[in-house]
Amino acid sequence: MSEPLPPPADAPARPLLPDRLVSGYEAFLGGRYAREYDRFQHLARAGQNPRIMLIGCCDSRVSPEVIFDAGPGEIFVVRNVANLVPPYAPNDGLHGTSAALEYAVLGLRVEHIVLLGHASCGGVRAYAESDLDPYQRPLSSGDFIGKWMSLIAAAAAKVGPASEPLADYVERLALASIVQGLANLRSFPAVATLEQRGKLSLHGAYFSIAEGRLLALDEASGRFLPVSAKAHATAFAEPRF
Repeated sequence: MSEPLPPPADAPARPLLPDRLVSGYEAFLGGRYAREYDRFQHLARAGQNPRIMLIGCCDSRVSPEVIFDAGPGEIFVVRNVANLVPPYAPNDGLHGTSAALEYAVLGLRVEHIVLLGHASCGGVRAYAESDLDPYQRPLSSGDFIGKWMSLIAAAAAKVGPASEPLADYVERLALASIVQGLANLRSFPAVATLEQRGKLSLHGAYFSIAEGRLLALDEASGRFLPVSAKAHATAFAEPRF
């Protein structure tokens, strides 16, 4: 493999980082880092010991640490496109999500795994559009994104053909994908064994960006139920903020 070419000698100097990140880092130093200095020192010495692993979407609008008001070291977060979980497949492929899952379960010994989906997911919508519209450019199985999004196929097969407007179907498919993701989690032998022994609990959740509403899956009924409905109603009461 050839060495990368250096930039031209007369190329304008580029900042080391985007300005927004630099200003945010400076605010962090003068704010949270200063306030929680002892906590960061403890984490540096003792390492991380989160009890919860959360698998979420890359979508920049859905930050688990923000939604759950989590501090450093509290949640082991893995994010990918459309918060998908592949089934157990011990082969020579490069399995980022599976590797993180293995580390969280066997290395960190987390006690909970939360699979967090969200409303208006672009990845789920792209899959639905390519699947439903014969004139839509299909997601190519040769592309990284197309191959990754094929993980939704199992959930789509269970949901069946769309019988409602596309937006409503996308939300239904997103919820079904969470259910399928939990099934895929249980295909990992270590996850299944630890859950059966009561050492590990699996959870499905769904966040509405516009409404700030959080739903959680009740696997006994198969329904997604509101979490902290009273606190949500209070937050949105008039005057709201």
